[in-house]
Amino acid sequence: MAVRLYHLSVDTHNLPALARFWCAVLDWKVLVEDAEEIVIGADESTLPGMCFLSVPEGKTVKNRLHIDLTPDDRDAEVERIVALGARRVDVGQGEDATWVVLADPEGNEFCVLRPKTSLVD
Repeated sequence: MAVRLYHLSVDTHNLPALARFWCAVLDWKVLVEDAEEIVIGADESTLPGMCFLSVPEGKTVKNRLHIDLTPDDRDAEVERIVALGARRVDVGQGEDATWVVLADPEGNEFCVLRPKTSLVD
């Protein structure tokens, strides 16, 4: 049996704001929107996407799952994403880390890695 990653689901207290933040980060667009969820993606036929689900509570603990991004220019991309509303966070990564840990506007941690071209480099 074959299976593919369909989308990542993210609970959010501010549904439109967080979905639009991630649209700007990934250069994706809103594909489906209603009062309880917003689905974003590169386009309707490209998997995976992200599904933002409205919840009443805010984030309280460190994520057990997070997103890793790999840009062409890590430092320039970090500055761009920070300007969109992310903030730098320290999760104990150390000064020699080749990645930068950021948090989105609701505090969900994610990493911006050095440029990579494969899953094993």
